[in-house]
Amino acid sequence: MSLRVAVVGSGPAGSSAAETLAKAGIETYLFERKLDNAKPCGGAIPLCMVDEFELPPEIIDRRVRKMKMISPSNIEVNIGSTLKEDEYIGMCRREVLDGFLRDRAAMLGAKLINGTVHTLELPKGSNDPYTLHYTAHSEAGLVGESKSLQVDLVIGADGANSRVAKAIDAGDYNYAIAFQERIRLPADKMAYYEDLAEMYVGNDVSPDFYAWVFPKYDHVAVGTGTMRVNQAKIKQLQAGIRERAAHRLEGGEIIKVEAHPIPEHPRPRRVVGRVALVGDAAGTVTKSSGEGIYFAAKSARMCAEAIVEFSNGGQRIPTEDELKVYLKRWDRMYGITYKVLDILQTVFYRTDATREAFVEMCADMDVQKLTFDSYLYKTVVPANPLVQMKITAKTVGSLLRGNALSPTRGW
Repeated sequence: MSLRVAVVGSGPAGSSAAETLAKAGIETYLFERKLDNAKPCGGAIPLCMVDEFELPPEIIDRRVRKMKMISPSNIEVNIGSTLKEDEYIGMCRREVLDGFLRDRAAMLGAKLINGTVHTLELPKGSNDPYTLHYTAHSEAGLVGESKSLQVDLVIGADGANSRVAKAIDAGDYNYAIAFQERIRLPADKMAYYEDLAEMYVGNDVSPDFYAWVFPKYDHVAVGTGTMRVNQAKIKQLQAGIRERAAHRLEGGEIIKVEAHPIPEHPRPRRVVGRVALVGDAAGTVTKSSGEGIYFAAKSARMCAEAIVEFSNGGQRIPTEDELKVYLKRWDRMYGITYKVLDILQTVFYRTDATREAFVEMCADMDVQKLTFDSYLYKTVVPANPLVQMKITAKTVGSLLRGNALSPTRGW
């Protein structure tokens, strides 16, 4: 037999899965409903992703080597001095990054289908195929054509509102909303953001997350995120970040407004039968940093590698238990990272007092090095015990100075 796999969604997750499968010679169908889609996203990628996913220099708009953490009282802490000469955070436009990864998967043999999957029909027997019912889009006509496709396996990479997840009853999860404006700035203002990104914290810009100004090719992305899913609240928070950064955005022109849901934790079920969820559909976004691009692509690649392995290169159909091996490997590799970032968000994003303490702590060089190494290389870097003790002491000291450990502050 020859294994047939459908990958629904062609963001970093779906395209990375399709590429891995196609390279192994597995018959792969990659669905994307909107080929020019640009997901609202800060667009930051870690250095390890550039190497690991062989991303060419031209898709990286900016190489950020300096960051400003800005507290609720507008105290600014500069971070980035611990970076080595060749280290940076890559800033991408999602339409450029996603387009590159999708085209590469297609070039390597994945069959790209411009279509909206609206129904996933589950098999009646254990060896029967899954049937995807979809609307095929074409440039010629506004009304799409109804089609169907039968496959042995399905990878759901179709984001937070995943239809694949609903079809397999994968369970719900809490989600945040990311809202972002792309603003084209005058040349002198844009020069300030040449290799600099800003992160703002405070109740005025987000009650449970942070706001950002990230530089792109010819504009900046200015946005915020919150779990308070309320349109009026989002607009209020966006007005907050616009006001806080007003002196740096003066004369800017809004060229695009974007909003999108972001998962807050993994779905209860990420593999059901012969269907696996990856990326946002699975809930791989991290707490605290809200990062999702690398983890989406990595989770999808690990899932596809498990399919290649257990199908003997496409010669047999993997079982549910074999697909779940991908999850075991994923949780073993990144479980501690998610726990640490969850704790950080719980401790430091609760009140403006804890946020002030957080920004104060970011001024410490040991904290900066640990943070950047963890972000750039995707490991919770084990500092030596003395440094670890020092960081812990500074954390507690910062919280005490800001009166952030007071029982009235939510403990």
